[in-house]
Amino acid sequence: MFEQINAQSVTLGKSYTDAFVKAQGLAMAGFERITELNLKTFEDQVKASVDFWTQAVEVRDLEGIKTISQKGAQLAKESAEKLYANGQEVFGVSLKTSEAIGAIAKGSFENTNETFAKQASAVTKAAGAR
Repeated sequence: MFEQINAQSVTLGKSYTDAFVKAQGLAMAGFERITELNLKTFEDQVKASVDFWTQAVEVRDLEGIKTISQKGAQLAKESAEKLYANGQEVFGVSLKTSEAIGAIAKGSFENTNETFAKQASAVTKAAGAR
């Protein structure tokens, strides 16, 4: 009897460990993707800002000020749009990752439930046979 209980505990522990390792791998993959997206967006924003300020430093007359102010407004608009798009993409990656982790957890709980139901059924049959 004790061997059966120990075997069940080991099997259950292995099942949960396998599910945890899968979930951790998915979480790390999601984190890496989000980091890539954020770094790419940051890099693009820095390049655009450096280009803008390089042009702004070279302004020498009123016409140049008009031109650079229009470019500044355009840069601000594009930056806001890119940040919004990046936020949407990060949210999508987070959502997909959490759904995948949820599916792993659900599968693990269902597997555990089936195992316990089978064992309870076997015990009930064995007790009824006596």
